[in-house]
Amino acid sequence: MSETSLAATLRHWILPATTGGTRRTRSPVSFFEFWPGWLFYAPVVVFWVLNAIRYRSVTLPALANPRINGGGICGESKNDILALAGSIAKPWIADFAGMTTNGHNDGNDLALAHAAMASANLKYPIVVKPDIGCNGVGVRVVQHDGELASYLAAFPRATSLQLQTLVTMPGEAGIFYIRHPGETSGRITSVTLKFPPTVVGDGVNSINGLIAADQRLAAVSKLLLPKLGPKAEHVPALGERVQLVFVGNHCRGSTFKSAIDIVTPALTARIDAIVKDMPDLYFSRIDLRYDTLEDLRAGKNFKIIEFNGSGSEATDIWDPEMTLMAAYKTQFFHYGQSFKIGNAIRAQGLKTIGLPKLFNLWRYQKRLMAAYPAND
Repeated sequence: MSETSLAATLRHWILPATTGGTRRTRSPVSFFEFWPGWLFYAPVVVFWVLNAIRYRSVTLPALANPRINGGGICGESKNDILALAGSIAKPWIADFAGMTTNGHNDGNDLALAHAAMASANLKYPIVVKPDIGCNGVGVRVVQHDGELASYLAAFPRATSLQLQTLVTMPGEAGIFYIRHPGETSGRITSVTLKFPPTVVGDGVNSINGLIAADQRLAAVSKLLLPKLGPKAEHVPALGERVQLVFVGNHCRGSTFKSAIDIVTPALTARIDAIVKDMPDLYFSRIDLRYDTLEDLRAGKNFKIIEFNGSGSEATDIWDPEMTLMAAYKTQFFHYGQSFKIGNAIRAQGLKTIGLPKLFNLWRYQKRLMAAYPAND
């Protein structure tokens, strides 16, 4: 079944009342934004299986980024990916250092962290995050030694993590980049602007009350309030802005907006130059922070936080105004591209990762994520 015919089937079965446009009536959440994962991703799994049959490999997308463990489908190392950067890419990446916790919780982790920070000239505040993980699990901002020591003590033993400078630029975006082997230039296929849940104090209402008064925040309050705990009763001063979560993830309440229209030749050229300086990186969502939209359009004043691999998705599908049909069309396009790129690289003689090995990577990542400290 082709991408087109599968999309037509989904339109008939799932969206009989839609017109197939990419936008729908404005709403604080899309009707599918918080579906169970098994339900939303079921058609994506079907699409993956159909392509696996077509290309005779379930794990072919792992070859879309052959220097990354598992291609970035799962179990990849954030530190190893950023270490691919050459002299062109490095200035655009937030400074970072990797470290591994001791095999025994003997209190020496902080000294190891100090050495790692010194190697990259990192100063507090910093972001600490697992080297292997996803969806912001275990990511936390630490302001001083006490917070860092507490985080390290709760971190799994003999496990790698990343220390990264805290980028304070106000904007956050996810930019999807694709380039096929042999192409001289790649292209940006998706842009998502991310807006973390934030309230502005009026000097009267608590954070809880301010959440209830905001249409979007009220709709995702079940995600926010358990993490806030007693902080929800705090009354911010008039005009005080309070960001409720640090990690820009829609499943933590952030609002995602599709913004492919901001792409300019200057931005495309800048991203293209950076990614081409990351050897054999062809398929990636690049998470970054930027100063202003004008600067981002001009391809300047931004810092890349991380590069995601073949398991990443174009996050503009979580725009509250996105239709389900358009979301699946986006998913099918991007994962279809990962199969095509992997097929081209396989034709060069590289072998795909075996399904058992990929499954073991997934199982290892899942086990680690269950052991990480709570995130911000």
